[in-house]
Amino acid sequence: MIGSDLNIILPEIILSLFAMGALIGAVYSGKDALAPVLTWASAAVMAVVAIWIGISGEGTQTAFDGMFNDDGFARFAKVVILLSGAAVLLMSQDYMARRGLLRFEYPVLIVLASVGMMVMVSAGDLIALYMGLELQSLALYVVASLRRDSVRSTEAGLKYFILGALSSGLLLYGASLVYGFAGSTTFDGIIAAAGEEASLGLLFGLVLVICGLAFKVSAVPFHMWTPDVYEGSPTPVTAFFATAPKVAAMGLFARVLHDAFGGVIADWQQVLAILSLLSMFLGAIAAIGQNNIKRLMAYSSIAHMGYALMGLASGTVFGVQAMLIYMAIYVTMNVGTFAFILSMEKDGTPVTSISALNNYSKKEPGKALAVLVLMFSLAGVPPLVGFFGKLYVLRAAYEGGLAWLAVAGVVASVIGAFYYLRIVFYMYFGEEREDALDKTRSPILWGMLMASALLMVVGVVNLFGIEGVAQAAAATLVN
Repeated sequence: MIGSDLNIILPEIILSLFAMGALIGAVYSGKDALAPVLTWASAAVMAVVAIWIGISGEGTQTAFDGMFNDDGFARFAKVVILLSGAAVLLMSQDYMARRGLLRFEYPVLIVLASVGMMVMVSAGDLIALYMGLELQSLALYVVASLRRDSVRSTEAGLKYFILGALSSGLLLYGASLVYGFAGSTTFDGIIAAAGEEASLGLLFGLVLVICGLAFKVSAVPFHMWTPDVYEGSPTPVTAFFATAPKVAAMGLFARVLHDAFGGVIADWQQVLAILSLLSMFLGAIAAIGQNNIKRLMAYSSIAHMGYALMGLASGTVFGVQAMLIYMAIYVTMNVGTFAFILSMEKDGTPVTSISALNNYSKKEPGKALAVLVLMFSLAGVPPLVGFFGKLYVLRAAYEGGLAWLAVAGVVASVIGAFYYLRIVFYMYFGEEREDALDKTRSPILWGMLMASALLMVVGVVNLFGIEGVAQAAAATLVN
C-alpha cells in the first residue's frame, strides 16, 4: 500500500530530495559559489519533472486514503507551475548575480515552493491542502525579503508574512468549521456531508476558506499586499510571484470548490462572481495612475485573477477549462513581460519607471515590437492569444448564467487597456530622453521576451494545442 502511494507522489519526492540534497551540499562546500550551478540544475530538474508528468501521467489515482489526487487537472497545473518556475530561475540568474543576491538558498527555496504548489493542486484533504499552502508560503516569505540591505524588500517580506498569517488563520478557522459540521477533512467526506443543501455552519466555513484562498490569488478585497510586495521584492522574485503561485492558487481554488463543495455551486457562485467583479475593476482602475512598472503589473495581476475567477464562477466543466487556458496564457505573457522588466537598466542600475521607456523603439525596435505584442495581448486585443483567453472566460460566464458578469468583464477590459497602451505610447511616441535605457546584455532575457511574444502570435492557430488538454483536465475535476 505505502509503495503505491509513494509511487504516485514520486515527482514531489524527487524535487524534495533534490532540494534537500542541494541545501546540504551547498552548506558543506562552496555555499554561494555553487549558486549559479544550483540555479541551472534546479531549472533543469523542474523542467524534466514537468515533461515527465506531462507525458507519463494517465488516469486518476489517489494516495494516502484520498488525501492526494493524481489526475489530469493536477498534472496540467503542475506542468505549468514547474515550467514557469524553471523559466523564472533561468531569467533571474544574471540579474541576481550582478547584484550580489544570487545566494544558494534562492533556487532551493524556489524548488521547495514549487513542491508546495504541487501538493496544493493535488490536495484531496483539508490537512494536505494546508501543508502544501504553508510550504509554498513560507518559502515565498523568505525570497520576498532576500535583499536584506533594502528597506523596501524587508518591508515586502514582512507585509507578506503578516497578511499571509492572517489569511492562513481565516483558512484554518474555516477548515475547522467545515470539519466540525461535515465530520471529515477529506473532500469526498465533505461533499457527501454537504449534499445539495449545506448547513449554515458549513457555509460559514466555506466562506472563510474562500477568503483565505482569495488572499493567495490577490482577489479584491484581499489584494492589499500585492502592490507593495511586487514593488519591494527583487524583480526576479516578483516575476515568480506573478506566475507559478497564481496557477497553484487558482488550481487549489477549483479543487476545493468542485471536489468538496461541488453539490452547492449556487452557494459559492455568487461569492466568486463578486470577487471577480471587484478584482477586474480595481485592477483596471488603480493601475491607471501607476508610474512604477512593477506596481502596474501588480494591479494587472489583480485584474487578470478577476478574469480567471470569472471562469471558475460559472461552476461548469467549460468554466474550469476556460480558467486553465487563461492561466496558461497569462503565465506565458508574464514570463515575457518580466523578461523585459528585468532588462530595464541604466548604467547597470535597475529602472522601473514607465517614463524611462520614452522613444525606446528608436533604440531597440525589435524589443519594442515584442513588448507591443505582449501589451496588446495582456489587454486582450484581437487577434492575439490574450484575446482568446478572455473570450473563453467571458463565454464560460455567459453560458453559466452570469451574463451580467461577462458584460462587466468587457467593460473592465476596455478600461484596463489604457495602461497597457500607455506603455506602447511611451515607447513609440514619447519624448526623446538623454537617460535612455541600456541595451539588453542577457541573451536569456532577450530569448524569453522574443519567444513569449512569438507565442502570442503563432498560438492563435490552435492555442499551443492546450485546448483539448485543458478540456480533459477539467473533465477529471468536474464530474
